[in-house]
Amino acid sequence: MISATPLILASASPRRRELLSFLGVAFTVLPAKVDETVPDSVDDPAAFAQSLAERKALDIVGRYPNSAVLAADTIVVHDGQILGKPANADEATRTLGQLRNRPHTVTTAVALAHRDHLWSDHATTSVLMRDYSDEEIERYVASGDPFDKAGSYAIQDQRFRPVDRCEGCYCNVVGLPIVLTQRMLRDASLSILDLSPPDLPPECHPCPLSEPDNVSNPLIAP
Repeated sequence: MISATPLILASASPRRRELLSFLGVAFTVLPAKVDETVPDSVDDPAAFAQSLAERKALDIVGRYPNSAVLAADTIVVHDGQILGKPANADEATRTLGQLRNRPHTVTTAVALAHRDHLWSDHATTSVLMRDYSDEEIERYVASGDPFDKAGSYAIQDQRFRPVDRCEGCYCNVVGLPIVLTQRMLRDASLSILDLSPPDLPPECHPCPLSEPDNVSNPLIAP
């Protein structure tokens, strides 16, 4: 009998942990310790995100070579500028003001490492924010929710509801494109312990990433 390969999620994000659980696989959480500083300018944000996801996966698999390690990195880009996690309330307020009623893109790169093998890919979603008020921004920032999120917002926030619409994978904006992740785990042909059949969230029916040609290509902006 072939024993299952342990799966490690190299991320402290509760959102990624929740999304990965939809695939019904057993995994443990061990955040990677790599420098995630975003340089002032990046020619190819998607390539930067993919490189960072790969470094996260390799950081953990180097210590646990018998495990498969899944890592991800999310990049928010507006007018050519990468918007990271806000350092303070003023930065969060400024970022949300920049994004208001305007489109931007969200790219999440996913990397899977096992022994000497490394698989990686990314998906890009176009997002249009709604025309929220200054008062709504103030309340949202005061709640503390923006501070651990690239772009200073969560698409799934039920109180603020910052997004008018998006074109592409919804879960990609949350932090992990799970249809892409599911395909990557399958293509790696690793024996990962399945706890239950995949039960994808409603937003994944259907997911644009179900079409292979859409996985790595930016989608049309709203």
